[in-house]
Amino acid sequence: QVRLEESGGGSAQAGGSLRLSCVGSGSYVVGYDVGWFRQAPGKEREYVGGITWTGDGTDYADSVKGRFTISRDNGQNAVFLHMNNLRSEDTAVYYCAADPRDTWKAGNYKYWGQGTQVTVSS
Repeated sequence: QVRLEESGGGSAQAGGSLRLSCVGSGSYVVGYDVGWFRQAPGKEREYVGGITWTGDGTDYADSVKGRFTISRDNGQNAVFLHMNNLRSEDTAVYYCAADPRDTWKAGNYKYWGQGTQVTVSS
């Protein structure tokens, strides 16, 4: 059983940066592709991006492309979401998920974290 825990959320000014971490415990996320999602109040969950289990392939939603980067350190059993040039519209709860059962964007993952809040003020 894989348990995922996100951390690194908080408040930032527009134009600022944050780094979110997604750490796996109980088992390993090393062998799984991992996706990041976010959900703002009153809105549907939105795909942010994903990374292959080897770390050599990434994908990003158009809304974050060029500003967000996903990386992973399998030695730490962790995946990271580096968020730069933050905007107020990036305010949301951010979730990581592992072991996709469909395309990364589809949101059908076996394991989900509890989420971490990111608030960007302008």
